[in-house]
Amino acid sequence: MKEKHFIVKGIAQLIFLLGRLMLSLRYKVELSELNCIDKHRPVLFLPNHQAVVDPMLLVSNVYLHKNVVPVITSAYYDLPVLHTFFKRWGAVRVSDLGAGSRNTNVLNDIKAASLNAFKYKRSMVIYPSGQIAEQGFERILNKKSAYEIIKDMPNNVQIIGVRIDGLWGSIWSKAYTGKSPHFVRCLLKGISYTLVNLLFFMPRRKVNLAFEDITPTAKEKAAHASRQEFNMFLEQFYNVNGEEQPTFVKHYFWMSTKKTSR
Repeated sequence: MKEKHFIVKGIAQLIFLLGRLMLSLRYKVELSELNCIDKHRPVLFLPNHQAVVDPMLLVSNVYLHKNVVPVITSAYYDLPVLHTFFKRWGAVRVSDLGAGSRNTNVLNDIKAASLNAFKYKRSMVIYPSGQIAEQGFERILNKKSAYEIIKDMPNNVQIIGVRIDGLWGSIWSKAYTGKSPHFVRCLLKGISYTLVNLLFFMPRRKVNLAFEDITPTAKEKAAHASRQEFNMFLEQFYNVNGEEQPTFVKHYFWMSTKKTSR
């Protein structure tokens, strides 16, 4: 993994700036304890995964502080408009097992890419659950990626847990259908809602991103506990406030609140 060219870095910063501004039309994001991130060390970010949109909210805000790279499933990495950017940015592409891929080397690919990134002092975003939540709390079950990476990663890597709340009930979540939202359809809906609301009158959804340094405990669990115990530790961290009830936010500023959300 080569160091990114300064032009690529500049383009990425510009894209995330524009993305953050566009997302702010709909989402009022509060960042808690962001100062716990060590600016001089590579960081492994471990967020819970409420909705398809939360990686965009997380990375667009964190990129101001860390040279972060996410792991992206092929379903999104291969989108025509985004593929070239993801590739030049250095994002890690993995097969989408949920979409029927038979590539059984996904875990090895994620682990190898992450450990290689840390050598270059780059930070990674890994979702331990590997999929968006099916209910108002996080379940990791028997997933292995975070556990295996932390077991073998360099000692200088900081581990930051990210607790995301406020997106359960969004059309980007599984709150309605129980199925993964269709990215392009949701994106087109979002653009149409923004235009109809004259850009600046969109009702806003409150989202909180809470950061916490979990390095000592996470490393201790990965070194001496079973995978199940490690995953239980992460689940307890994510679900410390209990099950989140779906929050429904109206789409149009002139409407009363209904069971519609984004």
